[in-house]
Amino acid sequence: MKKLIQRLLVFIAGLPLIFAIVYFLPHYNQLALNIAVVVSSALGALEFSLMLKKKNLVISRAEALVLGALGPAAMTAASALNLDCSLLYAVFLGGVSWLLISGIFYRAETLDRFTGRLCAGFCVLIYPGLFMEWIIRMGLFEKSREIILVFLAMVFANDSLAWASGMLFGKGNRGVIPASPNKSAAGFIGGTAASVLAGAWAALCLPGVFIPRRVPALAAGMILGLLSGAAASLGDLGESAIKRSSGIKDSGFIIPGRGGMLDSIDSIALAAPVFYHACRILFVQSQL
Repeated sequence: MKKLIQRLLVFIAGLPLIFAIVYFLPHYNQLALNIAVVVSSALGALEFSLMLKKKNLVISRAEALVLGALGPAAMTAASALNLDCSLLYAVFLGGVSWLLISGIFYRAETLDRFTGRLCAGFCVLIYPGLFMEWIIRMGLFEKSREIILVFLAMVFANDSLAWASGMLFGKGNRGVIPASPNKSAAGFIGGTAASVLAGAWAALCLPGVFIPRRVPALAAGMILGLLSGAAASLGDLGESAIKRSSGIKDSGFIIPGRGGMLDSIDSIALAAPVFYHACRILFVQSQL
């Protein structure tokens, strides 16, 4: 019961705060939101590194934080300064180069640890940061406020209704996915339906933002919601598989009622690139 109350309080307080940042602070292509993305990516990478450590893939906490923030930070700088994405690629290659050349400083007796550190470094460089940076790319859309708010609404509605549907109707259909035995088929269906409804609402109620290309607006909105909702659910299940493999229940304890940062952004991370590309394919979107 305590965890449920904490989860509800975080949801009630946190969701309006995130939406307010997007709506009232859109300056420099959503700089305020982008900074939050950088911080959450760094913390998520740190938690990921601690899970990898349980499999003897060890990288220092400081390096995990820096590597996790590299991609989103580079994309934030490129977005705020109206630069192209070559900065992101340069910074990413810089991170990979550091991981590769740092082995030359190892002593002979510790060189056998280098491969594990290299693997851990590649992992935290990619996840969750290079997935989260697609949220920053959304800030380059001409109607970025509305688009990002719809994306967040899709993901949060998916998470909330999946949890509620699982609690109400999931008793007899849990354990479908071995990596997350507490998740139910009812929860997956309910969460996906919430995203589809959010997409349909956006397409019908925001016609100046979501202008369909080849299919009717309602169909395009529902497809956008279906793809984004499915990706959000898979992102949650993927992180559950990592945690189960590592023998832990939560990625951390930074967010009351939810666990770690990675527990809160796993769905967002995988859904962000799917939503971005689906949005560009299904709707006419002008970029700054």
